[in-house]
Amino acid sequence: MISVTQLRKGVTFELDGELYRVLEYDHYKPGRGNAFIRTKLRNLRTGATVNRTFLSGDRVQEVRLEHKTVQYLYTDGELYYFMDMETYEQPALSKEILEDVIPYLKEGITLELELYEGEPIGIELPITVDLEVTDAPPGFAGDTAASATKEVTLETGLKIQAPLFIEAGDVVRVDTRTGEYVTRV
Repeated sequence: MISVTQLRKGVTFELDGELYRVLEYDHYKPGRGNAFIRTKLRNLRTGATVNRTFLSGDRVQEVRLEHKTVQYLYTDGELYYFMDMETYEQPALSKEILEDVIPYLKEGITLELELYEGEPIGIELPITVDLEVTDAPPGFAGDTAASATKEVTLETGLKIQAPLFIEAGDVVRVDTRTGEYVTRV
């Protein structure tokens, strides 16, 4: 059991027989009374997102996850298929479970599959991914006090802000934690 004050973004825990991952975490301490923790949670089995408020003394069941190295293969629209690099098994995850990471999935990318009691429940992306720019409007430098950016579309459909010199056909590195441009590759 862990205290809810130890919850942070990305932590997985069990509550009422369901597995949840913390998407957002906010510790609030009013002037009087106990502190409370507002969280936004994703149910890892159904993909549903719920808001839940805990009192500072509450406890939840900590969960230990196994990790396996997998390679992303393809999607059929609803399911996303991966290949275990050791056993060549092909586990599949639903679109609802992978909702936040879909824009970073590129065929052939190597990831970490998260398993709970042998059941695949999610994936862990690398910190950065390299994606090709498919659409970039022309960049015009104007009267700017800071660095100028433009919105570009990447091969997976992800739209990010990138510097004006980025053009269609360039490969850029994107931070998967923030969704921001890092550098041109």
